[in-house]
Amino acid sequence: MPALGSDMEAGTLVEWLKHPGDTVKRGDIIAVVDTQKGAIEIEVFEDGVLENALVTPGEKVPVGTVLATIRGAGVAPAPAPPQRVTPLARKVAADLGVDLRQIVGTGADGAVTREDVERAAPGPKAVATATPPVSAPRAIDMRAAIAAAMTRSKREIPHYYLSLTIDMAASLAWLRAENEKRPVTERILPAVLLIKAVALGLKEVPDLNGFWIDGGFQRGAGIHVGCAIALRGGGLVAPALHDADTLNLATLMQRLADLVARARAGALKSSELSDPTITVTNLGDQGVDAAFGIIYPPQVALVGFGRIVDRASTVAGAVAARPLMTATLSGDHRATDGHQGSVFLAAIDRLLQHPEAL
Repeated sequence: MPALGSDMEAGTLVEWLKHPGDTVKRGDIIAVVDTQKGAIEIEVFEDGVLENALVTPGEKVPVGTVLATIRGAGVAPAPAPPQRVTPLARKVAADLGVDLRQIVGTGADGAVTREDVERAAPGPKAVATATPPVSAPRAIDMRAAIAAAMTRSKREIPHYYLSLTIDMAASLAWLRAENEKRPVTERILPAVLLIKAVALGLKEVPDLNGFWIDGGFQRGAGIHVGCAIALRGGGLVAPALHDADTLNLATLMQRLADLVARARAGALKSSELSDPTITVTNLGDQGVDAAFGIIYPPQVALVGFGRIVDRASTVAGAVAARPLMTATLSGDHRATDGHQGSVFLAAIDRLLQHPEAL
C-alpha cells in the first residue's frame, strides 16, 4: 500500500485490474485503492508477471502492506513452498470445492487457514466480499487528514517566509499575443507560465526541490511540481506535473487541464500523489493578494501566487499603473536559508520577464 502523502495511514483495496499470471509493464494500472483523497489508481514500477495478489478487495490495510508480488521479466517462477494446511482449512476446502494449491496462506509461517479458504471460495460468499463501490471522499475526513499533516508540518519544520512583487506586464502581453494564434481550446492560462517558471527556477536552486527524510535532505530525481487543486466536495489535493521543467507550455497546459479534471473526478494515479518535489498554490483567481502556505512534508518548499492587479509602480522614473503579482516562498530552514530562497524568487521574476523563453 503506497503512502500517498504524509497524511495517509491506510487505504482500502477496491479492485484488482490485473490478476495472477497477467503480464505487466512499468506504468500499467494494477489496482484501485480508496483513500481519504478518493479512488487512486495504483501503478506498476517494473516489468514482469503478477505472481500473487495478497490483499482481497474490500480490505483496509496500513501503508507499507505488501499488496502483491511481481516476478521480474525473464525470471523463472519460484518453486511453490510446501503448504501447511490446518485440518479445519482442509475440511472447509473439501466442502467448498476449493483447490488448496491456488491459495496463499496468511497464517503463521504461511499456513493456509479457514479464512483463506473461505475468501477463495466461489459462490455467494465470494460475491458478498466482491469489489465494493468507490465512495466519494468525505470532506470532513479529508479536512481532518489535511489538518493532521499541517499540524505535523508546523511542529517539525522550521519555516521561513519570503515574498517578492513581480511585474507581470511582459508575461501578460506575450500571453495575449500567443493566445490570439491559438484556438480557444488550446489557449494557455497564466498559471502555466508560473508553474514553468517555478520548475526552471528549481534548476538554479535545486536544494528547494526534494525531501527532508531521516534527518537529511534528498534531492528529487526530477522536478515534479505539485499543483494544489480544490475539490468540488471540499478539501484539496496537490498531484504532480511530472518533469515540468522539460515540458513546453502547450503540453504543460494540456497536462494541467487533465490533472485538474481527473483530480475532481477521483481518478488520480498513485505516482501523481507520491512524487511531488515541491507544491505550488495559486489563489489569485480567488482575489487573494498573497498566499503564505504551510510546507507539505516531506517536501521542503511551497510557492504561493496571489492575484495580478494593477497598482502604481515606478518605471523609468515615472509612476504608472502596472499589473503586479506577489510571489511567496515557504522554505524549510533545515534544507535552505533566506539567501537561497531569495535567489529562487529572483529567478522566477527574471524568467517571467522573458516568457518567450519558457
